[in-house]
Amino acid sequence: MDDRLSAEDLPRAQFLAERAFTTLQRFLHVEAVSGGVLLIAAASALIWANSPFSHGYHALWHLPLSIGLGEFVFSRSLHFWISDALMTVFFLLVGMEIRREIHEGALSRLDQAILPIAAAAGGVIAPALIYLSLNIDPIRGQGWAVPTATDIAFAVGVLALLGRSIPVNVRVFLLALAIIDDVIAVLIIAFFYSGGLQFSGFVVVSFGILMVLGFQRIGISLALAYTLPAALVWIGFLMSGAHPTLAGVVLGLMTPVRPIPMREHPLKVVSRVAEELRGSDAVSTRDTHRLELPLRQLRVANREMLPPVVRVQIALHPWVAYGIMPLFALANAGVSLTGINLSAEGQLVMLGVGLALVAGKPIGVVGATWLAVRLGWCRLAPGVSWGGICLVGLLAGIGFTMSIFIAMLAFTDERLLNSAKLGVLSGSLVAAMLGLGWGAKYVRRQRRETRAHLS
Repeated sequence: MDDRLSAEDLPRAQFLAERAFTTLQRFLHVEAVSGGVLLIAAASALIWANSPFSHGYHALWHLPLSIGLGEFVFSRSLHFWISDALMTVFFLLVGMEIRREIHEGALSRLDQAILPIAAAAGGVIAPALIYLSLNIDPIRGQGWAVPTATDIAFAVGVLALLGRSIPVNVRVFLLALAIIDDVIAVLIIAFFYSGGLQFSGFVVVSFGILMVLGFQRIGISLALAYTLPAALVWIGFLMSGAHPTLAGVVLGLMTPVRPIPMREHPLKVVSRVAEELRGSDAVSTRDTHRLELPLRQLRVANREMLPPVVRVQIALHPWVAYGIMPLFALANAGVSLTGINLSAEGQLVMLGVGLALVAGKPIGVVGATWLAVRLGWCRLAPGVSWGGICLVGLLAGIGFTMSIFIAMLAFTDERLLNSAKLGVLSGSLVAAMLGLGWGAKYVRRQRRETRAHLS
């Protein structure tokens, strides 16, 4: 007997709400949408910072926000909580993405990983050299790593705008390159942009990590249980002088890629409990005492259907893509054009960052890929032509989120920081436009070749 209600039998308001939520879920999973939201946030910040209400923009991010327990009070600006605390969740997703790729993705086998590793390395070295060639001065030279990062959300979003004619392996190559780029960026932050390190902080980090390992060892898979050790790791990095967002990467790399072992397979648990409930009157009588145990078993089985690394990624992705990253863009992309240092120093920083993103990234990515193939270390994946590699190289020049983040670590001088941010914004925009232009031409060529092959 089928007890399911048809759409006509549901209350009208409920039926419309279900359709709306289903449509919204599909919409939020379109990769181009998250990139569009990020772009809107950045544009809003620029407009706000250069409007008659610019004072309110800057005052907002300097508002103090405090947490306290008894006599202990920890007070920091709203900007700190966004850039140093909330962005830890972004880096947590980065760490988990790296963990998955090492386990089952492009980094799981050396022969698969060589090409994107070579391309990512070229995409870091060439922009850094171009920037340093224009900024030899030690103070300006601190920004050498600003144009080396690729923004995954923007780059993949622009690629999605080109439609489904882009070969799957081109998209995979871009994702692998961006992920490896993130690994390099994390290492750069850890080794080049951390202050004087304090040993006591790493003791706290170690204690938090041991708590995580202990929880994993005894089979605790509830994400909420890891909040305390995660907080200890973050506090430890903050105390140590290293950037606290590195805590997210560490915890992401530690996230298990397999579900915890269960005495009974989750699917069998679901089937068994369903049969038990079907043959019982507990549901019809709404006996909460008799329903408590089977419902708890169903919750655990449902949770363990997916490994923790996948489950946490799915849960956090909407919050990061549509909350944390746009908020970070809104707080950091508001460069006041009247405050830009138009002296030779500021111009060289801005030009160095912009030119390194627009020219250095594609030169480095395409050049390193060509060299790796030429030397026989690897070969292009099926469906990936040199036109596709050029497209990836151009899109790799979109360095928005991570580039601005590194710029904030590299420059203490507000004028140089604003110049670097403007270079990132303008360079990323030009790279996106060039990528769309080249991509449209590449897609037309792909379609012509497909029609010729079919005929």
